[in-house]
Amino acid sequence: METDSMKFEEAMMQLEKIVQQLETGDVPLEDSITLYKQGMELSAFCQQKLQHAEKQLITIVDNTDAAAQFDPSKGENAGE
Repeated sequence: METDSMKFEEAMMQLEKIVQQLETGDVPLEDSITLYKQGMELSAFCQQKLQHAEKQLITIVDNTDAAAQFDPSKGENAGE
């Protein structure tokens, strides 16, 4: 699957379609395997895009150039 020029939103839409197809159970086994592989590739692509965006946001927000790690479990006041 070609993801090089794909945008995050496009990948997510494709991934959602694949999940819906697989959830119906009406897809032949061979096609299910192909769809599953495509879904895993899209999932990895989206994860990579999210990690890249997170790093960019950390760099933008942290004015001290000490790239602090974002921990979503600590909430918005984690750096204080």
